Amino acid sequence: MFMRSLVAIVALAALPVLLPAADVAAQVQHRARHSHGGAAIVAQQAPPPRIEINPRRLLYRRCRDWYVIQYRPSGRVLFPQTHCWWVRG
Repeated sequence: MFMRSLVAIVALAALPVLLPAADVAAQVQHRARHSHGGAAIVAQQAPPPRIEINPRRLLYRRCRDWYVIQYRPSGRVLFPQTHCWWVRG
């Protein structure tokens, strides 16, 4: 009877050690392989699409910034203000 209890306790103590290994093995990513003539080749991913933007007129933003004092219940607070517009260049 004592031996059965000891085996049960050891088995329960070993469970947390053995279960994480199964979780890690389940999270491993497998790469797709194609076989050509017996050789294994790793499938390559296509590069992301290239986006080119060619504006007809060259435009750029011109900005003006300044600070404004606003009055709050806690006192005066200095806030940045910005105004931007598009300019042909």
